[in-house]
Amino acid sequence: MIGPLPPDAVKINANENPLGPCRAAADAICSIVSKGGRYMYEETFSFAKTLAEQEGVKANYVVPYGGSSDPLHRVVLSFTSPTKSFVMGDPGYEAGDRAARVTGAKTVRVPLTKNFEHDVEAMAAADPNAGVIYICNPNNPTGTLTPRSKIEWLVANKPKGSIVLVDEAYLHFSSATAVSDLVAADKDVIILRTFSKLYGMAGLRAGAAIGRPDLLAKLQAYGAGALPLTAWLERTSASKKKGW
Repeated sequence: MIGPLPPDAVKINANENPLGPCRAAADAICSIVSKGGRYMYEETFSFAKTLAEQEGVKANYVVPYGGSSDPLHRVVLSFTSPTKSFVMGDPGYEAGDRAARVTGAKTVRVPLTKNFEHDVEAMAAADPNAGVIYICNPNNPTGTLTPRSKIEWLVANKPKGSIVLVDEAYLHFSSATAVSDLVAADKDVIILRTFSKLYGMAGLRAGAAIGRPDLLAKLQAYGAGALPLTAWLERTSASKKKGW
């Protein structure tokens, strides 16, 4: 448990955006509070449609979640097992490893290259029975990029049946391009997005998984229920607001 912070504390441990959401998003939240007695599932669908249009995929290739940690855990739970490992860069974001422990999967840590990129050749060769190969791009905690061409190589040369999980939580802070076109081409790729960082919504919880419908369907077994209405309306509003 984390107790109250000292009044002069500077909190830097969670990569949060202290500016919070943009004005259009904040106004959207205020406008919807009085309707909080309804689930309003249609707002979640509207968000999925908006994100799908922006990413060039069909609407059913997007499933909203409360942030990206939830779908990250679901992907690992769905596609790893005692016989199907979780492959990640080292150092790398550790949440996937914690999920792998639940399934009894082995975590294979592959050192980053001397340029602090994911060593995709070594990751592809790490385990012929890999269940999930995790690429965080930009990488957490190093902040470094793995070139798009290398991610494409990994998708083309990974072990048969494995999933390439691309975590794009920090994409908006970099020059990297999204790999949503690989999803649109029906590759074995799932993308994670969160709006906790650039969009300033860490406490409001909004994110998504982008992937083929048959892959995303496997994630549904690990939870159900309505998602925060304020987050979806805010995220949809923020994504349509340019130049903030």
